Amino acid sequence: MDIEFTSQGIGLQGVLHLPKTQSPPLVVGSHGLEGSKESAKQLLLATVLSKHGIAYFRFDHRGCGNSQGDFIKDTSLEKRTQDLIDAVAHVLGLGLTSRRIGLFGSSMGGAACINAWNRIEKTDCSLSVLVICSAPLKSLSIEKIPTAANDNRPALPLSFFAENLLFDLTDQAKDLSNILIFHGDADDIVPVSNGKEIHCLARNPKQLVVHKNGDHQMTAKTDQQDFEKRTVQWFLDGFSI
Repeated sequence: MDIEFTSQGIGLQGVLHLPKTQSPPLVVGSHGLEGSKESAKQLLLATVLSKHGIAYFRFDHRGCGNSQGDFIKDTSLEKRTQDLIDAVAHVLGLGLTSRRIGLFGSSMGGAACINAWNRIEKTDCSLSVLVICSAPLKSLSIEKIPTAANDNRPALPLSFFAENLLFDLTDQAKDLSNILIFHGDADDIVPVSNGKEIHCLARNPKQLVVHKNGDHQMTAKTDQQDFEKRTVQWFLDGFSI
């Protein structure tokens, strides 16, 4: 089901995947810095979770995919966080799911989930489970900054990152619970130390899965299979389905 909603006046596009059950729990996904709702993990979870009775909402952050906005002008962790909070509120407002909520975030999307957790938890929904992959806890730990131009945007000056993407989520990570963390120990963009520190800071229940020789994109087939199996079970257990 195609969904349109707004965040701070910017039109965002998403797709809601509903299982054939009434009032299912809902997982909302947040993609990486230059990803979209069509990213591999988003599409995978949309398919497998709906088969297990869990609704999944994938959307394009502002300036990405089919959503409005300019990537350079409209990208920051705080704006991505607001997109995610508004996505949750909008889908819940449709009345097609229960108010039991889970979040999924990959890379920068994981950082957005960490940043949004406490704010969503204070609303009238039941936020209970989180899965993140290759997420940075501290922006200064990121080893490779994507400044080169690509098919979707011009080159990014270092000032873009200094002005929009400086963050330290140490305090926010202390509020997390029921979190499953994936990280590759060969991640040359966001070092695995980020995943280990998030795990150390979060409250129980929590689990850290470190993929041996795993990269930032989780390109190894065996790692992808492990991710699918563990993630589905984590959400099922978190929602007690």
